[in-house]
Amino acid sequence: MLRILFSSICLIFMIASPLFGQKQEVEWLSFEQLEDSLTVQPKKVLIFCNADWCAYCKKMERAAFKDAKVTSLLRNDYYAVKMDVETTDTIVFGGQHFINSELGKKRSPIHQIPQLLASRENAPFSVPALVLLDTEFKVLDRFFEYLSPKGMHQFLSQED
Repeated sequence: MLRILFSSICLIFMIASPLFGQKQEVEWLSFEQLEDSLTVQPKKVLIFCNADWCAYCKKMERAAFKDAKVTSLLRNDYYAVKMDVETTDTIVFGGQHFINSELGKKRSPIHQIPQLLASRENAPFSVPALVLLDTEFKVLDRFFEYLSPKGMHQFLSQED
């Protein structure tokens, strides 16, 4: 009997051990998935505006968005959207179509969505850009620089 119990416990640990070693990942949503998710369960939203050529964006992806505290906070309390600001995709959100109207006009064309959500008065558009939205999709805060894991945790932990 003791042998069967010991074998069962060993089997459970063998099956479960890979799960304990896995790092939690950010569940990035598209805007279409975000819209569906918001109707089912409202949560705050983090939009991470980035570009393929942005070294600080890549550094944030490797550091801040891999940090256990940050990923836990994002998975539990937020919907997270990662957006390439130079995308050529037409994005449908809230019944509206958003495009990159700067294609062919500028060297680094910025899509309409980041322009609407992450533009600053009297400052050029820059990445990385983080936009924090409340459950009603109103802007709570914006940040336009690299954030370390600790800085990202503080940014996400702020109250409404």
